[in-house]
Amino acid sequence: MTGLFISFEGVDGVGKTTQVERLRDYLEAAGREVVVTREPGGTALGGSLRQLLLREPGDAAEADGADIAPRAEALIFAADRAQHVAEIIRPALEAGQPVLCDRYTDSTLAYQGHGRGLDTEYLHRLNQAATGGLQPDLTLLLDLPVRCGLMRAGERNRQEGLVVSEGRFDSESLDFHERVRQGYRVLAEDEPERFAIVDASQPPEDVVLQCRSAVESHLRQRGRGLEWFCVQG
Repeated sequence: MTGLFISFEGVDGVGKTTQVERLRDYLEAAGREVVVTREPGGTALGGSLRQLLLREPGDAAEADGADIAPRAEALIFAADRAQHVAEIIRPALEAGQPVLCDRYTDSTLAYQGHGRGLDTEYLHRLNQAATGGLQPDLTLLLDLPVRCGLMRAGERNRQEGLVVSEGRFDSESLDFHERVRQGYRVLAEDEPERFAIVDASQPPEDVVLQCRSAVESHLRQRGRGLEWFCVQG
């Protein structure tokens, strides 16, 4: 594969969507069309699964099966991811296109593993099966204190008229989100060559510059520069 695969991770409210859009604009200005996608919901099947996962426990949809067990939740995300890789991510990379993905395998390890308490080795194997071993070249971990992230997420949801935006996780306890944040930091410590931790508590423009710097550093380490986006294919 010749494309560049970058994932964005972090607890809810860190500003992933904004940073994905800003990095896409930056990379496309260098001369390459960039594929932007997300999990869950990057495909038609994923959109249906996302609607299921967006339901809150205790709402009217619970009678239709919205009270999902943690292991079943992980399997739904894996099904979404398998389709996502097959339909969107792998074909784009094989065509030499950069791919920016809002959440990927690390979300399962952080949320269902560290947050829900499922065995992380099992989740690693589940991710491997769903993706065929496809990992991002670079993962930008937008790190933010949990209380700040939840406040941002709550304000965003109010502005957009939403109850939840990240599955049922918005309504989870503070302790749950703290476990997720710590889980992400453990993942970054385990794979420092893949992860770049970005301080998302800074003003948005400063976060933009941190993300750009991380991408440029990644390219330099692999003997590439931004001109790579102009000359590929």
